[in-house]
Amino acid sequence: MIRILLLSALVVGALSCGSPTYPPQVPRVPNSWPWQVSLQYSFNDKWYHTCGGSLVANNWIMTAAHCIRSSWTYRVVLGRQKPSTEESGSLAVMVSKLVVHEKWNSSQVTKGNDIGLLKLAVSVSLSDKIQLACLPPAGTILPNHYPCYVTGWGNLQTKGKSPDVLQQGRLLVVDYATCSSSGWWGSIVKTNMVCAGGDGVVASCFVSTENQWEVHGVVSCSSSLSCNYYHKPSVFTRVSNYISWIQSVRATRALSPGALPCSPAPAGRRGLRTPPSS
Repeated sequence: MIRILLLSALVVGALSCGSPTYPPQVPRVPNSWPWQVSLQYSFNDKWYHTCGGSLVANNWIMTAAHCIRSSWTYRVVLGRQKPSTEESGSLAVMVSKLVVHEKWNSSQVTKGNDIGLLKLAVSVSLSDKIQLACLPPAGTILPNHYPCYVTGWGNLQTKGKSPDVLQQGRLLVVDYATCSSSGWWGSIVKTNMVCAGGDGVVASCFVSTENQWEVHGVVSCSSSLSCNYYHKPSVFTRVSNYISWIQSVRATRALSPGALPCSPAPAGRRGLRTPPSS
């Protein structure tokens, strides 16, 4: 499975949010998800990838609350296909502040609010390899079967190893009425979440509208039975539910975090994106 973000597209100029210089294709194109970052923690003088995230401002990263621990030292790697390998045009920037949603509770994952923001020690300059993600309008709800893409470095199969190179996968959104029904996730899913997948093949998603991508979800949890279990789609924090919170955090405060995983998603995945409409 792949930790990703969910996006949708609009027509905009170069280096504006959600508009990669190298548009996503199949097979995947390097640097076609230029807002995708690798969140890394320090241990024994080495850096290790733990989660993905999205660059939502020159000095702010959006990720999941369960990825953040107040006692850890973090850095963010931007502009890389391989998070552990130096690449031309890539950056590694220290994190200066950790913020988690005040209603996030690592002991009650199914209540949602699994979202966090990381403030970078310095603002980054945008390039063809490092660009901003767009966020959706507040309250946006994606319809059933809306196509999206997942990106990240999470496990490609249950109990498998994480890939070295950034991955992408196409998924369909599962609306709340379906995802919360009996035989799917039932009452575990809340309206502050969005589901995608559940076909038993591909797990976890980005959305696009007219050539601009929006991040609609942050990976929160998945089935403990399998990363791509039938009728158990990946569950994401619905970003459009937290636009005012994101704006207020960026404007004012920084909190201390906590950490964890409907059974939580495995480490390495982070987000949900939807593709541009033709």
